[in-house]
Amino acid sequence: MRQLILGTAAALSLTLGLASASGAADLASAVDASGPGQLIQTAASTMLTDLDAHRADYRANPGKVHALVDQVLLPHFDTEYSARLVLGRHWTAASEDQRQRFIKAFYKSLLDNYGDALVDFTADKLKVFPYTGDPNATNATVRTQVRKSDGSQVAVNYSLRRTDQGWKAWDVVIEGISYVKSFRDDFSAEIDQKGLDEVIGRLQAGDKPSAIKGAASAKG
Repeated sequence: MRQLILGTAAALSLTLGLASASGAADLASAVDASGPGQLIQTAASTMLTDLDAHRADYRANPGKVHALVDQVLLPHFDTEYSARLVLGRHWTAASEDQRQRFIKAFYKSLLDNYGDALVDFTADKLKVFPYTGDPNATNATVRTQVRKSDGSQVAVNYSLRRTDQGWKAWDVVIEGISYVKSFRDDFSAEIDQKGLDEVIGRLQAGDKPSAIKGAASAKG
């Protein structure tokens, strides 16, 4: 269950956009961030269309997935806000340099550990429900449903916030479990024991968040 939560959360948080190398800018501009529902729906449609058209190329060149996510995802995912919540109380004590290094290392960790799962993501596995919340709200939840390989359905909700650049996603909640909270729990004990620089270094080295939590638990 833990691997399902982390893998699905990371993969679906990245479904906010993929594009072919030749048309990344055009596909990125096709994502409508004027409303929370529009953002998730248009991003998912953009991604799935391009995945279907270039799936063999993505499978042959997995590194392209990371580059393409960078080109299309970042404008629509609030990485700093998400990272600040993941660090929790440790964000306040962190220097600006540590904050920026953590943001980059955390995002890279998601891509390295879970991004390749996007290659096999297909339209029949994802259903986006219409957004029915207050259009004037500053925070919103967009509901989706993911079909697993065994046919069962998993509820996946996106948390979004209105920013000066339009709506941005910052969390994914799978069957009631927030990926922001999960990662905060993973990192907290290790930061307490060995400091933020240790966690940043381990993320940069390719350690999975769950492994970082496991190291802290073993010491305890």
